[in-house]
Amino acid sequence: MRDVLYLERIEQAEVLLKPQRIEVLRQLAEPRTCTEVAGRLGQTPQRVYYHVRQLVAAGLVEQVQTRQVRGISEGIYQAAARSYWLSPRLVGRVGGLRRARDELSLGHLLDLMEEVQADVAALDRSAPELPSIGVSGEIRVPAERRQEFLHDLQSTLQDLFTRYGGAEGDAFKLAVACYPKGDDHD
Repeated sequence: MRDVLYLERIEQAEVLLKPQRIEVLRQLAEPRTCTEVAGRLGQTPQRVYYHVRQLVAAGLVEQVQTRQVRGISEGIYQAAARSYWLSPRLVGRVGGLRRARDELSLGHLLDLMEEVQADVAALDRSAPELPSIGVSGEIRVPAERRQEFLHDLQSTLQDLFTRYGGAEGDAFKLAVACYPKGDDHD
């Protein structure tokens, strides 16, 4: 299993960005059968198998083994990577109309902020040390350099995840939000 899988094909992103498939993918962080995943998610094995087939076809999940169960061959599957990066070129191309895409992106950003808020609230404040950092700033990017900016940002983050994305050491969550700044209302 790789640490990071960089998604550059729109087909991969469309397969990945479905809530049911994300849940299946999370369960496949460890090698499991569709029946095992179905039991954990409270779904039928057939439904899970459908999603697993889609994930395999997109290169996001791999069949790592086969075993015989009562004369039937059963596949054991595992996620292809620990995390997935969506190419900046794909952002805004997944989904239907521009407004729907914007809402999906903004919705994801709101979900991310709620997740960060919940994670921070759950920290043990009595711990002797809570190493953390918060950074906020405004960057102005001319329209013709937006793609270059997004590429640089993504490359920098990908480098960090690659360098520090191993299985050893303390786990830190990194959440980065980049969005157009609205008008100031003073």
